[in-house]
Amino acid sequence: MDIFLKSASALNDETRIKILKFINIYGKCCVCDLENSFEMIQSRLSRHLKILKEAGFLKLEREGRWAYYSIRFPLDEFRTSCIKEIMTLQIELPNLKKACETKENE
Repeated sequence: MDIFLKSASALNDETRIKILKFINIYGKCCVCDLENSFEMIQSRLSRHLKILKEAGFLKLEREGRWAYYSIRFPLDEFRTSCIKEIMTLQIELPNLKKACETKENE
């Protein structure tokens, strides 16, 4: 029951709903790309990502010094239904602003 409550609680925030929809649309995203796209400070973004990860929606992959988040697969029926519902919402999302590729090329 604990994971269900965490999942339901994670969805009680507009920013986290936007993050889920954004990652579902763009796929695996580096934290720095999310920071740039959402124009959000790293500590605040990390808190949202941690909550979504602990709720079972996201997975974290580390590649060198970069951290990438994506939708966890496979998702159970409840989380799959939540993502499907989120995708139907008319939410204004920011454009993807790549930051990691720029940093790697410098």
